[in-house]
Amino acid sequence: MKPHNIIHSDEPVFNCVINKTDLNEDSIECVAEETPIAMVYNGISHVVMMASPDSLKDFAIGFSITENIVNCIEDIYSIEIKKTDIGIELDIDISTEAFNKLKDKRRNLIGRTGCGLCGSESLDQILKQHNSLKKNKENIIFSRDCVLKGLDKLSEFQNFQKKTGATHGAALCNESGDVLFAKEDVGRHNALDKLIGNFCSVKFSNISSSFIIISSRASYEMIQKSAAIKVPLVVAISAPTALAIRLADKLGITLIGFARGRNFNIYTHKERIK
Repeated sequence: MKPHNIIHSDEPVFNCVINKTDLNEDSIECVAEETPIAMVYNGISHVVMMASPDSLKDFAIGFSITENIVNCIEDIYSIEIKKTDIGIELDIDISTEAFNKLKDKRRNLIGRTGCGLCGSESLDQILKQHNSLKKNKENIIFSRDCVLKGLDKLSEFQNFQKKTGATHGAALCNESGDVLFAKEDVGRHNALDKLIGNFCSVKFSNISSSFIIISSRASYEMIQKSAAIKVPLVVAISAPTALAIRLADKLGITLIGFARGRNFNIYTHKERIK
């Protein structure tokens, strides 16, 4: 049955909807919000993302870093959140050097046919992004038990998923399997960007001995974003794609998929798991 009334929640990422059940009785259901979020750099609109409307400064930071718009958080001078009738604008003030790089990138895209790959306008751009990432050569070893511990703990940080059943989670764990940071979003890429923005904003420095867990499949974009912050291990609850496996292998990232219950599959760089 279609909802006939909406109760606005104090939480910005979901609303409560009154439905009619099959027995014609009222039932209150929580549904996730999905909002247009415009990334505006130094006054120029760059991209509009559909995302959960929370942790927006973390989102702006993480997206800017993983999309190679800025080299580091110090290139971001300020972030202003502007709510409009049709969505939210994130006005991001970045360094002159980063802005010139962004303008050059946009200028080089003019007149080319879009390939449809995650907002990129050419196949050349995708290749350049991959080639700009350095191979991870960390010798860190993670135990099977620490991976399983992180998986067990992830659900404790997925409050929006428990309420709506419609959000993805991403968490950063230490080598003991403790969850250090966690974020949620309706989009799996957004959840990862928010997570990265979160620990970058507090200048967390132990990435080389940490790993990321994602509640989704591992696509090539998830590996690319993880490589941008030099994390050595990515654990996905669902399946990896073939391109994600090849990219993880090339970039020196240990990739685990189908991490459910007490089992998981190791696809690349198995030497990091004991």
